[in-house]
Amino acid sequence: MIASALSVRALLVAIFILMAGSGFLSTLIAVRLEQAGIPALLIGLAATSYFSGLTLGSLKVEQLIARIGHIRAFAAVVTVFSASSLTYAIFEHVSVWIALRFIDGFAMAGVFVCLESWLNRQATAANRSIILAAYMISLYCGQAAGQFLLNLGQDAPDLPFMVSAVLLSIALLPVLLTRMEQPQTEKITPFSIARLYKASPLGILGTLANGAMLGAFYALGAVYVQRIGMGLSQVALFTSCVIAGGVALQYPLGRLSDLFDRRKVIIGCFLVTAAICSLLSLIEWPAAMIIALGALFGGFAFALYPLCVAHSNDHLEEDERIGASSGLVLTYSVGAMAGPMVGSTAMSVMGPSGLFAVIGFIATLAVLFGLWRTVARAAVPADAQQAFQSLPRTTPMAAVLEAEEPER
Repeated sequence: MIASALSVRALLVAIFILMAGSGFLSTLIAVRLEQAGIPALLIGLAATSYFSGLTLGSLKVEQLIARIGHIRAFAAVVTVFSASSLTYAIFEHVSVWIALRFIDGFAMAGVFVCLESWLNRQATAANRSIILAAYMISLYCGQAAGQFLLNLGQDAPDLPFMVSAVLLSIALLPVLLTRMEQPQTEKITPFSIARLYKASPLGILGTLANGAMLGAFYALGAVYVQRIGMGLSQVALFTSCVIAGGVALQYPLGRLSDLFDRRKVIIGCFLVTAAICSLLSLIEWPAAMIIALGALFGGFAFALYPLCVAHSNDHLEEDERIGASSGLVLTYSVGAMAGPMVGSTAMSVMGPSGLFAVIGFIATLAVLFGLWRTVARAAVPADAQQAFQSLPRTTPMAAVLEAEEPER
């Protein structure tokens, strides 16, 4: 087990440092725009710009990799990302920052495609799940740890952007110095929306709803915390606890879905998420309780994407799962692009509570749709369901990393 993870340690170290250096930028930018008095709609637009860049990059960056190779492509996108981080400190204007967020998203897609295709090249049938688990741990631990870099900006506003650029630059070293053979790029054709819906209506609509929910949270969670009177250090702790909660509950909920009708577990996760959102939007809580509820929100909301992918795969043949899973990644991204605008509109109308009110509303609609699906179609028997696999919500290349050992 340890040997499998050590075989790809250069890539794991790279993704941890990259996420530590970039994962807090969405929170930082939301905080800075809020402090500058920028309307919630523009803050949401900055997040939509990021997810738009991520979606476009996941579709287009393979052409760059095919032309110049993984190492050069990785160096190129990380260099652009590092330069973008420094540019935030030079041009403090919302229109520039919105454009930079698109660049960040495109560059991040390049990072994910490079590393995930490389990890897939190193994975075998025996160690694939271990490598995927190690990748997930490195990714989310880096993202959670990076949130505390927000505290650097209290006395030196430009320092967090500089530290981000430094970490992104350092993340180049493990990849540039590796002796691992570069993989071949794999062309993935995602399923169409119509085909995904025919295979699993709850899978695709659950994924779309989850993308909108988490897109809104990533865009405006920090704004919510600030507007209810919590300080910068509490913003960092809140966001980090949401991510940590998401990591902690994915596997237990996934195992539960292996034993029972997976649709009921998905509906239950949406229902609990809606209840937590109601508590956050309707009642004033002390800071410690808000952070605890945030961790529970992350635990149930983060589990929904891999649960929806697993449910979709329960209705597909083995050779269809890569195309379906990659299509679901793109569906999640579409939801994530819409979520910030929906969330910011709600906050403009209802105040801070509007964020979790609209997330809870989306979750409630998903519950109602899920209940209808339990009536419209019989459940897949528990012994016929595929085993749950925790998955990153990154690019279609993650679908290849999840799949069984390909022919080479």
